[in-house]
Amino acid sequence: MSESTLFINARIFRSDAKPGTSPGLHGLPSFAQCMLIRGSQIEHVGSESDEPIKAALSSASPPAIVDLKGKTVLPGFVDGHMHLMLLGQALNKLDIGHCKSLSDIRTAISAYAVANPDVPRILCRGYMHSMTDPHKVTSADLDGLDTPSLAAGRPERPILIDTKDLHSSWCNSSAVKDLEADTWADVPGGTIERDPSTGALTGVFTEAANITYVWPYLARVASMSERIDSIRAAVANYHQFGYTGLIDMAMDEGAWEALQSVRRETSNPLPMRIAAYWLIRPGKSDQEHLAQVDRAIELSKQYNATTSPDCRIVGIKIICDGIIDACTAGLSEPYLSSNSHTSPDEPMTAGIPLWTAEQLIPVVKAATAANLQIALHAIGDGTIKTVIDVLSAYANPSSRPRVEHLELSSAQDAIRLGKAGITASIQPVHADPAILGAWPRLLGKHRCGRAFAYREFADHGAPLALGSDSPTAPHCPLGNIYVAATRRSFREKGMDVSVTVDDKEDSHVVRNEKFRLGVCEAFAAATEGAAYSCFDEERVGRLEKGLKADFVIVGGLGGDDWDWDWKGDGKEGDGEVERLASTAKVEETWFDGVRVWSV
Repeated sequence: MSESTLFINARIFRSDAKPGTSPGLHGLPSFAQCMLIRGSQIEHVGSESDEPIKAALSSASPPAIVDLKGKTVLPGFVDGHMHLMLLGQALNKLDIGHCKSLSDIRTAISAYAVANPDVPRILCRGYMHSMTDPHKVTSADLDGLDTPSLAAGRPERPILIDTKDLHSSWCNSSAVKDLEADTWADVPGGTIERDPSTGALTGVFTEAANITYVWPYLARVASMSERIDSIRAAVANYHQFGYTGLIDMAMDEGAWEALQSVRRETSNPLPMRIAAYWLIRPGKSDQEHLAQVDRAIELSKQYNATTSPDCRIVGIKIICDGIIDACTAGLSEPYLSSNSHTSPDEPMTAGIPLWTAEQLIPVVKAATAANLQIALHAIGDGTIKTVIDVLSAYANPSSRPRVEHLELSSAQDAIRLGKAGITASIQPVHADPAILGAWPRLLGKHRCGRAFAYREFADHGAPLALGSDSPTAPHCPLGNIYVAATRRSFREKGMDVSVTVDDKEDSHVVRNEKFRLGVCEAFAAATEGAAYSCFDEERVGRLEKGLKADFVIVGGLGGDDWDWDWKGDGKEGDGEVERLASTAKVEETWFDGVRVWSV
């Protein structure tokens, strides 16, 4: 192919919104007909009758011409919140997300153990507490499943199961021993579960205990070559879905070391733009926390937009609370019911505060002074209020601070978010009604009606960055956008969502269509919005002259008649919007002007 390429007969998407702003619920994009790229840059976007296109075609070295026959061209997707190393490792883990009961889980693991007799550990992912409620799981539930080892007279292999959200781990007795968990000290904001009558470890580790002990263990037992392979596998997988950029939201030493090793392989460069937030783990003192911030500052001086634009440390990340399903998200009122990790005899609490405001303030001030971005994980309304208080008082708005997840916010805090210019980093895939079955029981009707209030965030002026949180959830961006724009299920297409908690007390469905985004708005949040959130909007996220030639070609969004309804009213049976969940498909992914994936 020649140095330049001209794409014609295309539907080239442009949101026409200023970076950092929203097109709105009913905002419509404009579409150009052709795009000229030269090398790694976009040279022109417009019509074939434009003078730059005429000049290129009449030059001594005319561009190669690609007729897209009415297909849609979108900016390369930028995942606004994901976990690169964990995704790569998860691709090789047993997915038990389809299981409905403890029996299903045991059967799946037993079959995997037989089919994979040589793997040193049986690593699983996708567990949800609702699968085993009301049973309180322990290591005993996973013992005896490694029949190949038992038949050979060997100790069972360690079995470690990640919860879907990565906030907890559930292990068999062999894994507890391999983890040396009996030597662990309790950590603030985490739980090393023990039998209340005997004090024996149960094999369940939640929140800060999981982050502090289990995550480093999994990184430690993986060889450098395995970690490198995991990163490359994750990037290759992301290309299939149209991603050309990502924001890693839990970078640590093990993952960073492997990532730099990959990038040193100059003969096989990594075709992905990576912005990373350094994970600050909860410690016992401000000194411990500030030492971690100092490490992020040190790395950001070496790897930044000037020295390393495609792999840089942009800020810090703090996980300030847990999740709704585990009753660990920080709420303003207690939970109404328990889950399988909570004793029915214990009084209902309002969740686990992993960080207090007093602990956050010194860290936020230090990061702000160093011009680092700040990303705070906050799911429950109590924690959301705390982090907005801290960011409003101590963060610099010009550094684009952000709050991750924002799953259950008050109306007042939705307003405050926008007024403070704080980015709403959202993952609509977590709002899929198919996975929210436990919420009405845990929260009640009045609070479920506040779930995932994306519409309010946008209307009050908060910049939107759309991400997937992979590997905790499916990372297909078209599916993510579908849920954002319809609040219907992408996981279980066609699931009955005719009744919502807004209408009926005992409904098992949480939808809140009133909080949906517009289709154009959601596409913008998944591209230019995510790029804006990490100060990369002048290079990627849009299809404009001078920006990087990162884009995807999508089929199934209309065809030659260009009739697709971008108003996206999200109504039931709306065939146009339903194309996002049915016929729409990424056919090619281009990075730096080079096709890196195609069907």
